[in-house]
Amino acid sequence: MKKTIFFFFLLISLLGIAQTQKTDESANSTVTQKAEFPGGEEAYRKELYKMINGYIDMSKYAANGIFTFSFDIDIDGKTKNLSVTPRVKNSEMFIEDMLFCMKKIKTKWKPALANGVAVKTNYKIKINFISDHFDNGD
Repeated sequence: MKKTIFFFFLLISLLGIAQTQKTDESANSTVTQKAEFPGGEEAYRKELYKMINGYIDMSKYAANGIFTFSFDIDIDGKTKNLSVTPRVKNSEMFIEDMLFCMKKIKTKWKPALANGVAVKTNYKIKINFISDHFDNGD
């Protein structure tokens, strides 16, 4: 009888523990609202162009054409983990400079939501660079 009662209480306690464990909801849920920059993507482009023109010497890079910027927007609305394609001459410096410009933008993104909770998401934007500098294959 003692073994049966012990087993019964053990079973009940295990069920209670299983109900209180939390799972990572952001991994299992779908995004219900995409991340947004106040004023939209065009406002973000204008801010980014303004920072690039103010802080970066684009003659260092062979950046002509359309580039895809892929970055994460965290739950606080900050941009992180930038990658740029296609690669250009001095790609590492180019990415560092672009990340510097992105950090200079003081306006934060409104993070994506999944079931009403802010989640980290990846965002892609295409930027067209036109400069007088061309890569001569050095």
